[in-house]
Amino acid sequence: MEESQRQKKIASVLQRDLVEVLQGAASQGGMRGVIISVSKVKVTVDLSVAKVYLSIFPNEKGAELIKGIKSNSPLIRHELAQRTRHQLRRMPNLEFFIDDSLEYIDKIEQSLKGKENPITDADLLGKRKKS
Repeated sequence: MEESQRQKKIASVLQRDLVEVLQGAASQGGMRGVIISVSKVKVTVDLSVAKVYLSIFPNEKGAELIKGIKSNSPLIRHELAQRTRHQLRRMPNLEFFIDDSLEYIDKIEQSLKGKENPITDADLLGKRKKS
């Protein structure tokens, strides 16, 4: 089922404001050299839950940061509610997830650059075919 216009609008408002809140909190917390980006926000049909996908660089700090973000979820939700009080009646509950798509793309790139390159070695393609 495709997202409604309302879902898309709420997701874009939340995404924009979440970036400001999370990056501001990271810089105030003394975390230098850490980049947090909100790669996607999906809002449920009833507008009660927003699933937030975060890309964190460097990847090593991702698990630690997501744990801290989840524990501070009520504070983040309150800050977002203050910022969006003229745009949203109710603030959806926030669920945070790590978006590992960049890591996945990097692994594919590394394998293409490595010894096992299926483009240059056609024999490797046989391994990947389903039986």
